Amino acid sequence: MNYKTLANQYVCDAPVYEPGKPITEVARELGLKPAGIIKLASNENPLGPSPKAVVAMRRALPEAHLYPDGGGFYLRDAIAKKLGVASDNLILGTGSNEVIEFLFKAFVAPGDEIIAGDRAFVIYSIMAKLFQARCIEVPFRGHTHDLAAMHDAITAKTKLVFIANPNNPTGTRVTNAALTKFIHSLPAHVICVLDEAYIEFLDDPPPSVAYAMQHKVVLLRTFSKIVGLAGVRIGYGVAQTDCIALMQRVRQPFNVNAIAQAGALAALDDNAHIRKTKALTRRGLAYLEQEFTRRKLEYVPSCANFILVNVGDGDKVFRDLQQRGVIVRPMRGYKMPAWVRVTVGLPAENRRFIRELTAVL
Repeated sequence: MNYKTLANQYVCDAPVYEPGKPITEVARELGLKPAGIIKLASNENPLGPSPKAVVAMRRALPEAHLYPDGGGFYLRDAIAKKLGVASDNLILGTGSNEVIEFLFKAFVAPGDEIIAGDRAFVIYSIMAKLFQARCIEVPFRGHTHDLAAMHDAITAKTKLVFIANPNNPTGTRVTNAALTKFIHSLPAHVICVLDEAYIEFLDDPPPSVAYAMQHKVVLLRTFSKIVGLAGVRIGYGVAQTDCIALMQRVRQPFNVNAIAQAGALAALDDNAHIRKTKALTRRGLAYLEQEFTRRKLEYVPSCANFILVNVGDGDKVFRDLQQRGVIVRPMRGYKMPAWVRVTVGLPAENRRFIRELTAVL
């Protein structure tokens, strides 16, 4: 008798999320030098972490022997002031991924349903399997969420509806008007989860904080992208106080470490780093779109810090580029086998990617 025979069957049946491989792992597997590899696979900030966050995290290290503030009082208070809400409207997570788990623990039971786009973040459907719920995957329309079809998919069993805006991996968004109409039309038993990991890249974001305060809406946000703290894993959720109180009941104590809290608190005010990241991203997107157009490659215009491009055989191009020291993300897992997703890098990295892509094609 092995462990699999002892495990819950729904755990055995759940797919495993496969993140982009780190540079060190690709170097080891392919016998390449790490210094010669660029990673454009995981939508990380090519400028690195917020300099203010680095200083704050270094200052926090000497007290790493002490447990962190379990509730993250100072960080929640600072975020609350920035958003114009109360600290009780916030919950911290080890990345916004953990807040997704809180939602499932608090609101989803076996036999319930959740709704997500069929080309949205795969974690939504994976979590549904782990909680023995059914994930209704609504086909995208024009590479973005079809809000009308998602509304039509709601039943009496629906608990959560996930909308990633901008969406990963397509980089698309829904309009503010369409999102407002959708939220106002939801039945009372449904919670709308707005995954806003890339919201800072938008110049005209939706009034999502107002949605969260006035409707059954939960916002997911992260410090991984715009301020570059992906490695320390910290994010947060925003919702009405009674919703947050329920999620606090399922949160493990000390879930967010002290170093991450210190870094995130400092990064909140690093407006220079945020502006620099946005400017670099826009220039990089414009360059990549120009080069794809020159090569007659189909791409999806992006509102985030990455872009999808149709290369004919995404898996093969991914492998060939990796052999040349360029890591991108194949899209077969998102029902787009002809495509790869490319993170905007530094200008030299973007140019190298185009050279290597031209060669492998």
